[in-house]
Amino acid sequence: MKKLLILSGKGGTGKTTTAAALIDFSKAQAFSDCDVDAPNLHLVAGINSEPKRTDYYGSEKAIIDPKKCKSCGICYKNCRFDAIIKEGEKFSVNPYACEGCGVCMYTCPQGAVTMAEDIAGELMLYQKKRLFSTAKLKMGRGTSGKLVTEVKNQLENAPDTAKLAIIDGSPGIGCPVIASISGVDLVLIVAEPSLSGISDMKRILKTAEIFQTRTVVCVNKFDTCIENTEEIERLCSKEGIPFVGRIPYDKQASTAINEGHSLAQISCPAGDALYQVYEAIKEYF
Repeated sequence: MKKLLILSGKGGTGKTTTAAALIDFSKAQAFSDCDVDAPNLHLVAGINSEPKRTDYYGSEKAIIDPKKCKSCGICYKNCRFDAIIKEGEKFSVNPYACEGCGVCMYTCPQGAVTMAEDIAGELMLYQKKRLFSTAKLKMGRGTSGKLVTEVKNQLENAPDTAKLAIIDGSPGIGCPVIASISGVDLVLIVAEPSLSGISDMKRILKTAEIFQTRTVVCVNKFDTCIENTEEIERLCSKEGIPFVGRIPYDKQASTAINEGHSLAQISCPAGDALYQVYEAIKEYF
């Protein structure tokens, strides 16, 4: 099964809108949302069944046993992350600040502090008609890359007839993106024709290059700044990166997305352009 990953150097470029349309155009039997901090692909991908839910355990967190704690305050003094909460003579742990280093446990003379596995998020797997894998990371948890890997691993449950899996990645170039890129066959970058969009596109291109992953580029809302769109095309030509399409700004697109429809389900200029993008990238599989 081939894997197509859709990325953008920044948020708000239309990455998820593009992913939803390509899922419909390709009739993909397997797809996933790896934006575990704010997953939203399900809103436009027609997902309305109940998933199989699995707790995801991230790094360990400290727990103070109030029965053993003698209120000496040694853990409070030694925590470099200010994760120990002092309320009068009582001490507890703020799980959002705790980094799981274990210093409080090793310095506690009473053995009142232990390290315990922390439920850092939830994996969700939908398998009614098509396989859809996603997850939600809890606020303040820092193991997003590991969770993204688990989301991708769930794609292996796809039926043997699934030839293409489409992955909606995270914006930026951080841990979730790095985990998303690993092992995919092609990255489609949805660029924005703005100065910040061009800068962020360059960053994600460099990230994909490190992984030696094939990359193609399209521009969303290209007609909002033709000059910058042409600059993106020149950059792609110079670097030998295939440019696969221009998608126009389309008010009908916003209406469709707000109603929970992908652009493959309506007739509009943006949807037509996305179909051309889909046709252009098919040759890379």
